Order: sequence, then structure tokens, then C-alpha cells
Amino acid sequence: MTHASAAEEFIKDESRTDWHDGALWFVRYKRDNAVKKVPEWEELREIASQTKANVLANLDTYLIKLEENATKNGVKVHWAKDAEEHNKIVLEILKKGGVSKMVKSKSMLTEECHLNPFLEKNGIDVVDTDLGERIVQLRNEAPSHIVLPAIHLKKEDVGETFFQHLGSEKGASDPKYLAEVARNHLREKFLAAEAALTGVNFAIAETGGITVCTNEGNADLGVHMAKIHIASFGMEKLLPRQADLGVFLRLLGRNATGQPITAFSSHFIKPIDGQEMHYIIVDNGRTEQLGRADFRKSLYCIRCGACMNTCPVYRRSGGHSYGYTVPGPIGAILSPNIDLKKHSTLPFASTLCGSCTDVCPVKIDIHQQLYKWRQIIASEGELPLSKKLSMKAMGFLLSTPWMYRLAGKIGRKMVSIMPRFMMYNNLNAWGKQRELPVVPKESFREWYIKNKKQE
Repeated sequence: MTHASAAEEFIKDESRTDWHDGALWFVRYKRDNAVKKVPEWEELREIASQTKANVLANLDTYLIKLEENATKNGVKVHWAKDAEEHNKIVLEILKKGGVSKMVKSKSMLTEECHLNPFLEKNGIDVVDTDLGERIVQLRNEAPSHIVLPAIHLKKEDVGETFFQHLGSEKGASDPKYLAEVARNHLREKFLAAEAALTGVNFAIAETGGITVCTNEGNADLGVHMAKIHIASFGMEKLLPRQADLGVFLRLLGRNATGQPITAFSSHFIKPIDGQEMHYIIVDNGRTEQLGRADFRKSLYCIRCGACMNTCPVYRRSGGHSYGYTVPGPIGAILSPNIDLKKHSTLPFASTLCGSCTDVCPVKIDIHQQLYKWRQIIASEGELPLSKKLSMKAMGFLLSTPWMYRLAGKIGRKMVSIMPRFMMYNNLNAWGKQRELPVVPKESFREWYIKNKKQE
């Protein structure tokens, strides 16, 4: 399914589309207000961008250093080349520890690897403990946003979901009541869990430790009550030094939700007494992206979600229309690297307005990379046939002046006399939500020549 066809399903509900658009723009507004209060914001962005450049330029060195220091701290380090290997490693750790119940904090890496269905097929009860993640898990849906997983749902939807799955009051939609229902439900899961898996926001090569950022404290609760802690993360999540962390924590919270910092910034460096701690460092296409000079900077991403909140296409098409774990502008860069044919329409789901690049805390040139992917997709022959033919026709027309002038004259005449139903119909996707401006009687060239002669 193309992005356009998936988005068409989302926008059928016009009021929900408007609400989704407004909710995300409100988060963008909060982000802007938070940024204005930091005079050195652009300096922080530059430092973060240069730090990430250093990490990728010396990735092998920092990965080895992280492994060495983590091992000294008593952490068991595993390496996974792809999603399949990552999932097998997790299952092996759980089976070896006699684990049948596991809680998870938010982890886009495990969503990318489709870990939950894999473990469930192998008899492991997996519970997402981030509230938004738990809501979509109960609904058997994927997250639609990397920071706000259930942003596509209204409180009434959540109330109905809790009524069906958790036995809450029918028709309840009070956020406080729903949060209490979720809290009581998840408390039992925390108490019963034998293992906890967390995502990782930042891994520190210098210390071998990791930092996990949440607003609910669910990562802390899961880790401190379980006998096994598994931390899964992509190999690009590194920072060289502990001293670098402060810059990124200041950027992350403000860009994600407009907060000065996330409510919980949890630092794990070694297992607590009687506990096992494991790192699983995952490639899954990252080295291939690293080898693409034009797209290497996409690996700077700290998953703040700001590019999604500002993107006019994402806001009005919804995260599920992208068909990839990470939606929005950054996802449209990452996904073709994984499967060019499957995700060939995503780089075109953009106006190339550059707003995503403007808000990116690590200065990823997102809109430029989207444009470059379009060129690659065209050169690889992955454009739809209709677009291939129309682009060839337009290329010929624009390169032939006399034909371009003739087409302009015919077009202006036809539009002025053509019945409306012939212009606005199901064959004209552009005209579904747009009106043509009043067509001038003459072209600019004709106007210029006429007025030049009068002079």
C-alpha cells in the first residue's frame, strides 16, 4: 500500500484529522516556547551535531570501548546483525533465566525488530508499560508516533479500549480515571515480571553505562523489580563521554514535548545485586546507511519526534500511513534504506518545506535527504508507471519552447470553457481539495512582449 492510499483512509474522518493536526501543532508550539528560553540553543545544536559526527567517524572505536567498559561493570554484551538475530538473543536470555513474563519500557528498536509477536509466539508474556504503548498494544496496533505512540486516539477511544480489555467503566473518558485504571493494571504486571527490557536513549562509551529517558518512571520500576535487565539499542546511540550527556538531555526534552528535561533520566551502569544485565547492540541496516554519504547524517537522530510534529504531511496523514516503525520525515529517510521498493513512496510524502530540518536538534538535513532519495528512487526505476510517463512528457514539453507556449495557450483556453465536472473528478487527485486560481488570458511572456513594444 502506498503512503497516499493509506493516508486516504486516515483523512476520511475529517474532524479527527483536524484534531490530530492541531494536537501535534500544539506540541510544536510548546517546543518553540521552550527553545526561546535557551539563548544558547543554536550553540547546543551545533555541539550535538558535531558530537554525533565524531561518533559516526569513530564508531568502531567507541563500540569497542563501550563493550570493554560495560563488561568490566558486569554487563553481558551481545551483538546482533539484524532483527532476527536480536530477537533470538532476547529469547535465549529469557529461556536461560527461566522467564515467562517480561515488561518493556518504550523501545522503538524492538518495534523495528517486531520483538513482541516473536516472543508471544514462543510463549513469553510481554507487556509494554509506557501508557501510550500499552494502549496500542491492547488495540493490536503499532505506535503512530515515536514519542506519543497513541496520539492518533482520543480519550473516548482509550476509554472504550480499557472497557473491553481491562474492565473499566463503560463510556468513561476522564483522563485521571483512565490513568488510575492503567496504573492498577500495570502494577500487577510489574510485580509478576521476571525480566525487564528497556530501550536506550544514550550509551556512554567512556563509562559503559546507558541513559533511559521516560516521563512515567516505568523503566525504573521494571528494572528494579526484575531479576534480568535487557537493554536493546541501535549501534548509533553512542556518546563518547559522560560530559556529552548534558547537552543531549537539554535538547531531547525540549524538542520532544517542550519540557526542560524528561521527568526521569535514569542512568544504569551495572547490574544490582542478584540481577543480570544485558546489552544487545543492533545493526539492522545501520552500517549500510552509514556507508551512504548522502544519508549518513540520518544516524544522528535522537528520536525526539520534532520533525513529525512540524511536518504538515505527517500531521494530516497519521503515523500509520507510513507503514514503517519510525514514521514522518526521518522515517521517510530511514525506510528506503531497509526496503527501497516497499517504501518508495515515502520520500514523496513531503512538501520539502524544510521545517523538519529547522527543528532538528542535531541538524540533520532532512528535506535535502528526502530530495536525494527521490532521485535514487527514480534512477532505480521504482516510480509508478503513471509518474514515469508524465515526467517524461513534462520533460519533453519543458525542453521544447514552441510546444510549451502552444500548450499554455490551449490549456488556458480549455480551462476557461471546460465544464467543472471535467476538471474536478476522481481522476484528478490534485483537485479533490484544491481550486485552480483564475486563469489569466495571456502568459507572462505574452504580457511582457506586448508591454515592451508599447515602451
